[in-house]
Formats: sequence, C-alpha cells, structure tokens
Amino acid sequence: MATYNKFNLVTQNLASGVINTATDTFKIAMCVAASAPVATNAVLADLTVIAMTNVTGQTLTSVTSTQSPAGTEVFNAADTTILASGGAIATFRYVVLYDDTPTSPADPLIAWFDYGSDLALADTESLVITWNASGIFTIV
Repeated sequence: MATYNKFNLVTQNLASGVINTATDTFKIAMCVAASAPVATNAVLADLTVIAMTNVTGQTLTSVTSTQSPAGTEVFNAADTTILASGGAIATFRYVVLYDDTPTSPADPLIAWFDYGSDLALADTESLVITWNASGIFTIV
C-alpha cells in the first residue's frame, strides 16, 4: 500500500481558491525514486516526472467534494486505473496528484503517494490506485 504525503501549499491553495475542488480537473503524474517529491514542492514543474507516453487513465474521474454540516470537507474520486497501452511505462516509485486547471500557478501540487519501491508496467499491465474509503483528503 502506498503512503500518503501532503504538499505544504495545498491548504493555502485551497483556501485562496487557486484549487477549486468542485470544478477543476485533477490528474496524476509519476516520479522515479531518484527524484522523490518533497513537501516544499509547489507545482508540477518542480518535479522530475516520467514521460506519460503509453499511459492511459491519468485523469481522475467521479471527483466529489462534499461538506458535512459540521464543516468537514472530503475530497474523493473513483479509484484510478493506470494502464500501459502501446508500450511499457517507465519505472516509477511515486504517484503525484495535482490540479491541471489553474494557470497561475500552473499545475499546483496536492499530494504524493510513495509505493516504497520501484514499479514498472509492461504493455497492457495496469496499476489500480485505490483511494482511501474515507476520501483522498479531508479538511477539518
């Protein structure tokens, strides 16, 4: 199971409206072990990501952002299946969640998931990212 890690600026970007969980498009990218994300990274351009060649399924679907009467916000999406299609996907260790909609700053980062070791997907192989049943993240 992957370990969840939050980028420092995500809460500021949510509070200031840079990230709109109700309308924006959210995607994933992947990084190799030698280019591990750190909490102080702010935008996708801060990371060294693998080429998304032969990758299908990088856009989150069925995204929801719901608020309870007590003021707790839960962000969630359908589980995501990354499929190698037309060739292998380069080796990676980290899956990064980012907002693809904003242009200033472009592609703000939300969180990354550390799989603990390198993963490789040959053509037609897939990785199912099963988001936490309680939501991808919660704001209390």
